[in-house]
Amino acid sequence: MSGEPGTDAAAAAQDTIVAAAAANDQTALLAAVGSRQQQQSEPRHRYDGGHETGSDDDEDELDERESELLLARTASISSAVGLAPEAPEGVMIAHRQQKPSLVGGRDDDDVGDDDLLPETPGYDVEEGGESAPLLGAGKYKKQYLINTNFRHFITIFMAIMLGSFLSIFDGTIMASSHPVITSYFHSSNSASWLSTAFLLTSTAFQPLLGRLSDVSSIGRKPPYVVTTLIFAGATAWCGLANSMTSFIIARAVCGIGAGGVMALGTIIISDLVPIEQRGTYQSYVNVVFGLASAAGAALGGLMADTLGWRWEFGVQVPAILLCLVGVIILVPNDIGLVGKRETFMEAMKVFDFKGSLLLTASTTFLILGLNLGGNVLPWSHPFIIASLVLFAVCFPACLWAERKAERPIMPLTLLHSPPRANIIFSNFIGAVIANAVLFNVPLYFQAVLLTSATESGVRLIVPQVTGATFGTATGLLITWTKHLKWPLILGTSLTLLGTAVLSSMQRGWSWWAYLLCLMPASAGQGFHFPGTFLAVLAASDQREQAVVSSTLMLWRALGAVLGVACSSLILQNALLAFLARYVTDEHGAAWKAAVIEKVRESVEEVARLEGDVLEQVVRSYEDALRLTFLCCVALAALSCLMVYPVRLPKLGERKR
Repeated sequence: MSGEPGTDAAAAAQDTIVAAAAANDQTALLAAVGSRQQQQSEPRHRYDGGHETGSDDDEDELDERESELLLARTASISSAVGLAPEAPEGVMIAHRQQKPSLVGGRDDDDVGDDDLLPETPGYDVEEGGESAPLLGAGKYKKQYLINTNFRHFITIFMAIMLGSFLSIFDGTIMASSHPVITSYFHSSNSASWLSTAFLLTSTAFQPLLGRLSDVSSIGRKPPYVVTTLIFAGATAWCGLANSMTSFIIARAVCGIGAGGVMALGTIIISDLVPIEQRGTYQSYVNVVFGLASAAGAALGGLMADTLGWRWEFGVQVPAILLCLVGVIILVPNDIGLVGKRETFMEAMKVFDFKGSLLLTASTTFLILGLNLGGNVLPWSHPFIIASLVLFAVCFPACLWAERKAERPIMPLTLLHSPPRANIIFSNFIGAVIANAVLFNVPLYFQAVLLTSATESGVRLIVPQVTGATFGTATGLLITWTKHLKWPLILGTSLTLLGTAVLSSMQRGWSWWAYLLCLMPASAGQGFHFPGTFLAVLAASDQREQAVVSSTLMLWRALGAVLGVACSSLILQNALLAFLARYVTDEHGAAWKAAVIEKVRESVEEVARLEGDVLEQVVRSYEDALRLTFLCCVALAALSCLMVYPVRLPKLGERKR
């Protein structure tokens, strides 16, 4: 408010800085900056709309508007005298630091302020000619980054959400229908290939598609349209397949389409929605994700039993084509990067083909080795060994290629520079824990509590709804509070508490006690995953949204694979050791070996046992699962340590 002492002093100090910068007086400028910083360090209060608010924000957050203004005025002189400021990397100041851009083609120090924002009426220009920074230093004339109205934006958003719903629905529909499909082709031993083929391609191609959408001669829309076409064609192929081999190949191609629709849809939403409002729309994404997952798992088996399994895919094709038409008509052709245009051939000269090939190969070999090892094939099988060895060769080569690439498909700065490295790896660990818990909790219910598969599935409904509810609330709360760190702290802490509670479960409790044990970990995931996604976007430049989003999704998908594979490896080895210790050989060594082999191959065999051997086997499963959950506790503690020291920008000033 004009006239207040604190405000007048701040304005006077700012005028001094501007005058010194204009006169190129280094001594005066440095003195003025020091005086201004001293004023900022003093406690002060401001009056805002009837609310007296302290301006000494949380020490873990940056006041991005003041940092941006100071850096803008002092960049040239401070660089000359060796006083380049050190600050956590964020969207407000990332382009001031002397480092290559993740998008490529230009270094950040060669990019003016106007280059960082779309040249649309959606931004005010402040006095002095500077474009409003991305996190709210200016005022938006329109709520969205593209030159469109709210109704147009909503139709685009709904079309993208339809594509995302269908992608998730298609990915989960196999959970309950694969026994019918494999039985139809008389290939029950190939069941795991159905999920492996889809998971492999949907994961491996996400970074490639994200980077392709960064090419200014391509943009976001063409890859999205192409992957939607692939999705529609492959889904129809699944419904028409006449052999198991054909069906598996169709699922692999379907993974490319569905993974591309998910990844590119997420990137387009980030282009459309300013970061201040991104949390709200992420909540809607979480709702769609939860509904699609539940619908896929529930309707897959129902349609397979009533309409026939081919109709599971047939009914999706018209909806996918409807999504395709909506995207072609509604999504702007120029959405995405708005920087320097380049021809397709110019872009291909610097495209990271080597890194793309090596990253895709590394991901493929890792998923094949971990998803099939100990499941379809023994860990000692030559195919599993060869897959893991090839991963060990390709991944270091990929890292080397990424260091040399001008426009890396997975920039290494994302993996070693805080805060984004902390966020990405915390998200990765969270995915490991989430899938390890999801995989092993039903096993605890069936092998230790001796419930049926149906009953164990019903018990998982409440924690799944809990996670979806907290995930939806997290996005809305981030938008309201403008604070990014609290979901990370709360999410990792609840995950740590939840895994500790799971490791302490005992037989003989009431059914509601087991449900309560599942709640903390589910709530933690609900806070953690949306929080990390929004935090890494806020800590990145707008031009980096595609590569950052695809990298985060890649590591989350790898975490999902590792969560199942590694927890299964720990469980099976621990179970073998506990069975050898607890099961007695009162009927002979051969009888003991037969019991151990039988209960390891099928959980249903546990409930058929009687007498002392039943107690011995149940105790073995209980201790093996407890050890598995304790490993999750250790990972959750590591995730907490990663996010606690992170400093993140605040999402502008909350509008009152």
